[in-house]
Amino acid sequence: MSSRNTQSEVNTPFREVRNASSGQMLKRAWWIITLNFFIPGSAQIVAGNKKLGRIGILFTLGFWSFLLLALSFALVSKVAFFTLLLTSYVAIPLGILLIVYAGLIALCSLDALRLMSLNRVGSKARPIALVSLLATAVIGSFIVGTIGSTALTATSFISGIFSNSGTLEAHKGRYNILLLGGDSGSNRFGLRPDSISVLSISTETGAAVNIGLPRNLSRIQFTPGSPIRRVYPYGFNHDCGGDCMLNAVYKATTDNYSYLYPKVHRKNSTAGIEATKSAVQWVTGLKIDSYVLINMKSFTGLVDALGGIEVTVKKALPIGGQEDCSPANNEHESICPDAMSWIEKGKQHMDGRTALWYARSRHNTNDYDRMRRQRQIEDIVLKKIDLPTLLFKFGAVAGASSKLVTTDIPSGSVPTLMDLAFKAKSMGLKSLQLTQPLIQANNPDFFLMRHLVAQKLRAHK
Repeated sequence: MSSRNTQSEVNTPFREVRNASSGQMLKRAWWIITLNFFIPGSAQIVAGNKKLGRIGILFTLGFWSFLLLALSFALVSKVAFFTLLLTSYVAIPLGILLIVYAGLIALCSLDALRLMSLNRVGSKARPIALVSLLATAVIGSFIVGTIGSTALTATSFISGIFSNSGTLEAHKGRYNILLLGGDSGSNRFGLRPDSISVLSISTETGAAVNIGLPRNLSRIQFTPGSPIRRVYPYGFNHDCGGDCMLNAVYKATTDNYSYLYPKVHRKNSTAGIEATKSAVQWVTGLKIDSYVLINMKSFTGLVDALGGIEVTVKKALPIGGQEDCSPANNEHESICPDAMSWIEKGKQHMDGRTALWYARSRHNTNDYDRMRRQRQIEDIVLKKIDLPTLLFKFGAVAGASSKLVTTDIPSGSVPTLMDLAFKAKSMGLKSLQLTQPLIQANNPDFFLMRHLVAQKLRAHK
């Protein structure tokens, strides 16, 4: 009887390790590492503190149940899935529980280290087993903790950026969102949207078209019934102080006619933005549903949060320097002595500061090229914000974006737009640039512009 018990203890050395060999202890260690990684708490149930093990198992079953439920939910309806996760009364408790679970994984891993009895494992295998346990513990707690912190950050970010209630109303099967790249540099009075475009998204397929407008577009009018049309009934080429371009609508209205939009701040907009919406609606023939304003001055933080971006530079540009700087034979210093440095031609990895100079530089270039570079940077950044980036860098991205982005998109439409954004990313963002040589900004053919917009949208439903 005693012999059989002793033999049983040797053959199953999870609880009784007194008579186990170093080989059996190594096998036992690998089992503990595996159990601790996939089912934290199970190693304690088998060979350690059952109370700690039961708590770990309870959290583990809850975590895997949540993942399976979330996956099933996402497969059935991504919009419903995003709506659920972005709701504060779901996301906040979920985030807290996941962070607690991450700490529990770390605690179970420390206890697993004790259970492994590494001093009984062979000296050659001992460091490998130790590193394996620590690596799996870090990976497990990091992933769970990141999901938890992302849930909490996302809730705060969504409520802070998308503060309007309600939902967007689609027009002719599309959402049309005005994108403004505002340049509020220290040498400028007020903010001017130098990058102006409309992102038109199909509500069915997610097909997205970015319609770019020249900032110096003239002979603009406003949609009938808009408040700003009372001041400029014959268009923005009369009594506009000599600065009658599209990007001047924002500042002219903000400085002089804010009283026409007395309650606009309640929906997180401004008089300048509403007037610009009206102008863009008249130019494109599209109903603008909402706007997103990107403050280029705060753009550096987002680029840095993404780890920089890869940009193909077609023409060398100075950082600093005068407008007549022109490099020749790579002798930058002699041609432009006051330039701090140069952004060289070719593929470049840019941090936030360099990307901002690239987008805003007026030297050794022209206005249309500057607009093209701003949209190029915007497109690259949008393409780089994918699901893994949102999950593992969301805190940094959200922190930068909170200073970068202003919008009146209602919170109720965020889940729908997120779903469409993932669809659009897989299909690729299409572009229509209504600039030279297609359109002459100083004498534009608005009938042609509206025709080209309608034609492009028909081709990408």
